Amino acid sequence: MKLIDVKRRTRLEKRYTKKMGNFTTRVTYIKKHILGFPVKTLHKYRETYYGKVKDCEDCILAK
Repeated sequence: MKLIDVKRRTRLEKRYTKKMGNFTTRVTYIKKHILGFPVKTLHKYRETYYGKVKDCEDCILAK
């Protein structure tokens, strides 16, 4: 087991944008783990319908 590790995890989330409204997308999280425990989220991004990769700061979580 490594002391410090960086892991990538993809999960489905519901998102909201002004143009598309509510939609479900795959969001990838890159997290830093120390001794197997998640410490910090380094980056999160999502892939658009057309294949582009966008930062998740562009869309707001749906309620």
